[in-house]
Amino acid sequence: MKSKLISKTLGFVAGLTLSAMSWQANAAEPLKIGYSDWPGWVAWEIPLQKGWFKEAGVDVDFEWFDYVASMDAYAAGKLDATHMTNGDALVTGSTGAPSTMILINDYSDGNDMIIGQPGITSIKQLKGKKIGVEVGFVDHLLVLKALESAGMKESDVTLVNVPTNETPQVLASGQVSAIAAWQPSSGQALTSVPGSKAFYTSASEPGLIYDGLSVNPASLEARKADWEKVLKVWYKTVAYINDPKTHADAVKIMASRVNISPKAYEPLLKGTKILTLSEAKAAFKKGPGLDSIYGSSKVTDDFNVANKVYDKPQDVNAYFDGSLTESLK
Repeated sequence: MKSKLISKTLGFVAGLTLSAMSWQANAAEPLKIGYSDWPGWVAWEIPLQKGWFKEAGVDVDFEWFDYVASMDAYAAGKLDATHMTNGDALVTGSTGAPSTMILINDYSDGNDMIIGQPGITSIKQLKGKKIGVEVGFVDHLLVLKALESAGMKESDVTLVNVPTNETPQVLASGQVSAIAAWQPSSGQALTSVPGSKAFYTSASEPGLIYDGLSVNPASLEARKADWEKVLKVWYKTVAYINDPKTHADAVKIMASRVNISPKAYEPLLKGTKILTLSEAKAAFKKGPGLDSIYGSSKVTDDFNVANKVYDKPQDVNAYFDGSLTESLK
């Protein structure tokens, strides 16, 4: 799921310069929203199947993508909004496609993992050893946090740049002592290497990786009432997932979207902290820590600049707007 934007298209720029009046003229058109394979976003399948958007009086067109392709489509001006991590919203904006995150779906709560070969159960055991990770991507940041927690530096290990979807094979080959990856790659690694163990996960850094709905600023300005309806449908969905009476049905619907069994999907959902309305309101409050999306994004912005993902720091405050969330009851 998590990655930085690969394709630096400027096609979005022309779309962004459309006036709010132009967007208003298209108000009869459905809101085009990109989503991809991450539990906090797969959850939209529930209201889509239940017909809740129609009940709410808002016309939407959810388009399924591979994650990076969804950001490319957004940057090309083909979508009103897409789902990204807070860090990837900064990356996308740095290429000329700014956005406003109006909804925080969740934060990763264990799905991003550092996994060691059999016998490796702590980050300290990796001193002088190799870690396979997609350098410059979010789990590189997770590795840095793990090293910091153990009083170590990046120079204490050797990072081997490995595409995230290839980390299970690299761990199995024995080329590295550990890998860092997100689901489903992390789960595949645990399965493919008997005795391997996830000894540090995003559950140890709650709020390091937020996932949300980022909207074209012009669309947000012109169709704010429609976006408010979308948010109301989302929190109806969250309630459906959290209700013990309907939880199983929610998991069944989500699992069917990605063609796995509900039993296999349940752990993926548990590794994703889907935020309630009150929790999202708290995360939208400005603060320096990871419990604030602003504090979290400042950490990611510093990481992105240090690792030359982009050259200049982004104005973090410009990427997030919790006013619609705050207005909900």
